[in-house]
Amino acid sequence: MSPTHTSLSRPDHRTSPPLPTHRSEPPPPQETTKFVDDLPSDGQECEAVEVREGDNGGRQKWGRQIEFILSSLSYAVGLGNIWRFPYLCYRNGGGAFLIPYAIMLIVCGMPLMFFELCLGQFGREGPITVWKICPLFQGIGYAMFMISFYIGCYYNVVLSWAIYYIYSSFTHTLPWTSCGEEWRSEYCKEFNSRNCSLNGGIMNVTGECIFRNMTTEEEWDTLNTTTSLLKSPAHEYFHNHVLDITDGLHDMGGLQGNIVLALMVAWIIVYLVLIKGVETFGKAVYFTATFPYLILIVLLVRAATLPGYMNGINFYLTPQWDKLFKASVWGDAAIQIFFSLSPCWGGLITLSSYNKFNNNCYRDAFVVSIGNCLTSFFAGFVIFGIIGFMAHELGLPVEKVAVQGAGLAFVAYPEAVARLPLSPVWSILFFAMLLTLGLGTQFTILTTIITTITDDFPALRGKNFKWALLGACLVMYIIGLSMATKGGMYVLQMMDFYSSTFSALMVGMAEVLVVTWIYGIDNFLDDIKKMLGFYPYPRLLWKYVWKFVMPLVVVLILIFTWLDFTPARYGDYEFPFWANAIGWALSFSSVLLIPAVAVFKILREKGSFMERVRKLIRPLPEWAPPAEVCIRPNDSFGAKPLLKVTSFDEETAHKI
Repeated sequence: MSPTHTSLSRPDHRTSPPLPTHRSEPPPPQETTKFVDDLPSDGQECEAVEVREGDNGGRQKWGRQIEFILSSLSYAVGLGNIWRFPYLCYRNGGGAFLIPYAIMLIVCGMPLMFFELCLGQFGREGPITVWKICPLFQGIGYAMFMISFYIGCYYNVVLSWAIYYIYSSFTHTLPWTSCGEEWRSEYCKEFNSRNCSLNGGIMNVTGECIFRNMTTEEEWDTLNTTTSLLKSPAHEYFHNHVLDITDGLHDMGGLQGNIVLALMVAWIIVYLVLIKGVETFGKAVYFTATFPYLILIVLLVRAATLPGYMNGINFYLTPQWDKLFKASVWGDAAIQIFFSLSPCWGGLITLSSYNKFNNNCYRDAFVVSIGNCLTSFFAGFVIFGIIGFMAHELGLPVEKVAVQGAGLAFVAYPEAVARLPLSPVWSILFFAMLLTLGLGTQFTILTTIITTITDDFPALRGKNFKWALLGACLVMYIIGLSMATKGGMYVLQMMDFYSSTFSALMVGMAEVLVVTWIYGIDNFLDDIKKMLGFYPYPRLLWKYVWKFVMPLVVVLILIFTWLDFTPARYGDYEFPFWANAIGWALSFSSVLLIPAVAVFKILREKGSFMERVRKLIRPLPEWAPPAEVCIRPNDSFGAKPLLKVTSFDEETAHKI
């Protein structure tokens, strides 16, 4: 895509057409953008803009406002809420971790979400074209587009694993209950070592319980080393059957047929749900945003009946107050909040761009951000309840069983459900929950990508939309095939590690600084007042949080992430230097678009360097309330207008 789509010499739509004369037949409606600042005041203060919604160039709107809230919640609540937050909570002080987590939500997460919702709702366009607010920095939108593109390519691969596990669970006995002949290795362990572990012994590869007084010190150390290589059937099934993983990036192997097919199913689901844009997406989120909660409740009830449940919960919540004095705990809280709400990918801007202009996004930001955090906290009771059960079954401390990431979802949890009565039912429910959680995020990621394309090229809207969507799905499916190979797990880990961490933080910092310092925080707050009818309360707090606190927090997160950086790895495999170099190139490929687009736009302009820059940092005329507006008072959205606007068609004017 080329950044040349933005015209730098657009007509000034601030000039209203002449007033229509009264005649028997009403004139055709005028496409007029009327600015609040240009409206006659009659001594009254203009509080807000009330919109008589027009066609907006064929751009869609949410059918009902609840669809926007559900889609935003479905976007924010993803796999990380299930497999990362509970682990971080126990690692960083249990219940004490909730204190820095809540503080980071207030000073970073919620302000950033509200910021992006306002940006998208006022601009009514995707992450690239919304930068008519400051055209010089339109590269921020291109960077967001690339981040979403990278994430979308590998995110569906994870969902394809969930689809395959659902398919494999339709059986009387789960295939990972025991070591299968086709995929087991010499280290696959089927026997129950609980009694041996509880008595301080170690079970060797033949299933014999060995105690320390039965061996020499050297033999005991050798036994410890040998048993550390033992793997559960669930671990072997995931790595040797589902992935059939190779030794590293140097050996990519062939395609995994089952995953290729499951990946195709995942993309077909995404395509069919989005085939009519937000019209069908808005209906799908009623399911994707609510079904995971139903399953979490069912799983929680089941987990609460298992032995060891309370051990897991105590481990999850018991506060360790001394951890609050460690900088790493606050850093983890900030990073988790930042990435949990998924800002700086363009998704929040895209979703809010389909809102009505007067939607109360102030309320929505609170609902979605708090709902996301409560979901993470609630999921911890399910996950650590099951982990407590696993620790009880294995005769091990909870900390020896607790894991995060794919290891939790595709190894630890499957191993736990295999030990339950009616295990296929619980397996289907769990992976169905993972699938719907992931699809909710993936729908928004692809909506961001296709919205960016159709906003750049409006001809692709309407009847051509399905073809643009099909093209995007095919391209991303083909790229995803590289992660459906036997060595694909290493590619996925590399993309996940590099594509959206440092780049999203740098994009977020640039986004906030441009709007608050170049466009002006007071101007932005005035824009919000035109939408909502009031300044976000308290105005001064939001002003200084956005202008100073939020940029500072993002910079601190970036510094902490850099200091805490360790090269990518998967298990015991450390990525070679060339792979990490490719990863860094992937990370900066999006961020470098910001200065690249800025330079390109400056070169296209006329005049001296400073004249070009001054022109490009001014908002375009299109950065304004939509066409066909009237004024409403601050205290009631339903009251009659205070001011008379005479540049409407006759039908609208008569209503005023």
